[in-house]
Amino acid sequence: MLSRSSLSGLAVGLFALYVAHTGWVMYGIVYTRPCPAAGAAAAHPACVWPYLARRPKLQLSVYTTTRSNIGAESNVDLVLNVEDFDVESKFERTVNVSVPKKTRNNGTLYAYIFLHHAGVLPWHDGKQVHIVSPLTTYMVPKPEEINLLTGESTTQQIEAEKQTSALDEPVSHWRSRLTLNVMVEDFVFDGSSLPADVHRYMKMVQLGKTVHYLPILFIDQLSNRVKDLMVINRSTTELPLTVSYDKISLGKLRFWIHMQDAVYSLQQFGFSEKDADEVKGIFVDTNLYFLALTFFVAAFHLLFDFLAFKNDISYWKKKRSMIGMSTKAVLWRCFSTVVIFLFLLDEQTSLLVLIPAGIGAVIELWKVKKALKMTVKWQGIWPKIQFGTYNDSEKKTEEYDAQAMKYLSYLLYPLCIGGAGYSLLNVKYKSWYSWLINSFVNGVYAFGFLFMLPQLFVNYKMKSVAHLPWKAFTYKAFNTFIDDIFAFIITMPTSHRLACFRDDVVFLVYLYQRWLYPVDKSRVNEYGESYEEKPKKKAHKE
Repeated sequence: MLSRSSLSGLAVGLFALYVAHTGWVMYGIVYTRPCPAAGAAAAHPACVWPYLARRPKLQLSVYTTTRSNIGAESNVDLVLNVEDFDVESKFERTVNVSVPKKTRNNGTLYAYIFLHHAGVLPWHDGKQVHIVSPLTTYMVPKPEEINLLTGESTTQQIEAEKQTSALDEPVSHWRSRLTLNVMVEDFVFDGSSLPADVHRYMKMVQLGKTVHYLPILFIDQLSNRVKDLMVINRSTTELPLTVSYDKISLGKLRFWIHMQDAVYSLQQFGFSEKDADEVKGIFVDTNLYFLALTFFVAAFHLLFDFLAFKNDISYWKKKRSMIGMSTKAVLWRCFSTVVIFLFLLDEQTSLLVLIPAGIGAVIELWKVKKALKMTVKWQGIWPKIQFGTYNDSEKKTEEYDAQAMKYLSYLLYPLCIGGAGYSLLNVKYKSWYSWLINSFVNGVYAFGFLFMLPQLFVNYKMKSVAHLPWKAFTYKAFNTFIDDIFAFIITMPTSHRLACFRDDVVFLVYLYQRWLYPVDKSRVNEYGESYEEKPKKKAHKE
């Protein structure tokens, strides 16, 4: 079997290969090889030339219809017409769109965007390009929040939800934004090796002896965020639509196509619209250079997560004594981790945050079993739980632990009870369960770091930190600083975001105690346990 050092080395090696492979793939996405004969004096037939280089006069037209396929100009409504359309000029316009009865009855409405020659209807223009995008999507309406004591709602519930008997059924929502792009680079493609991602957006025409590609029209689906959705009710006849346009480079276009495909793949694997929306937010709300840094940092986050879990589990698996360890702190970490997981679940937080929280909760439950020396014995179909006994040194640790909790309770309990009462009177919730979970988690986030004080107090009384799993602490600290970055990128509750910075302070205090009470790694520590970084012993001869 692999030793722990070999497993860590293997993980680091795989991580390095992953980063190198990701960098190579990203380079292949943003860089496109031009046609070798593009610089020739005469147009080479092997090249595919840009039609926009001829500087044609163009017009942008946006139509709406309830049909997914149209063959003529019948049954369509013109909602936006931009004459003398300049592909280099950015604009944003808001128009009112008539909502047909079919769409109001939980139906679908489509937008047809045409880019064609000015003064010519798109159906009569052989060199027009068009793209189709649904203006509606289906989602489960968000439950209404009410004051649990008075029954007063935050806002008047929308008519569609009142008419819907089961709120867990998806209803039609309006996409209030439509973001358009045109690739404006005069790039000459190699006809024998067209990129597959861009090829499906290209339309070719033969002009003389050369092949040209018409303007590449693209809809930025990543800009369609859940926060911009509006529920369509039966009384609505018009809804606003914000149409925005900006030019796009070839490299960014290819990158955006791959990201949209990735989000679509997530939904095919069972991710909800909200989960996919969190991923969209990473790309849309973040600068591209900062986004590249985020990808790199996220890879380190995965590595440190693995190493922290491995060392933490290894430490607790070998641990036979609770000398110097605060049992109250272990119990509190377990309680707070489970509460945070239930809170994130109630808030329908992104799976990017939810899954690691769930794994952490399971590990903390296992730690409690080890800390309390619990054993489960089955008597038929009924389990019997037994607790182990503590020795004199462990009892001394428990005395310090209880003393710290006694002082802490004078401050903590009034704050938590007062906060829960205030939120019940002034904040609106979906249910009593939601209030209970929010009260617990607000206590965890606001005052949870206070429960780390018993361990700090035990360290102070024993003048030692040799009993702590410093390898796991170090990896978790790196992840804590990485979480500070993600706190500004991934959508999450504000209280969860602030808790990321709170953990920084706690770790700095531990570092101070580490400096104050140095550990002699060359001997067995004062509690009769081998330090986890003990020197290697010589191999025995058999």
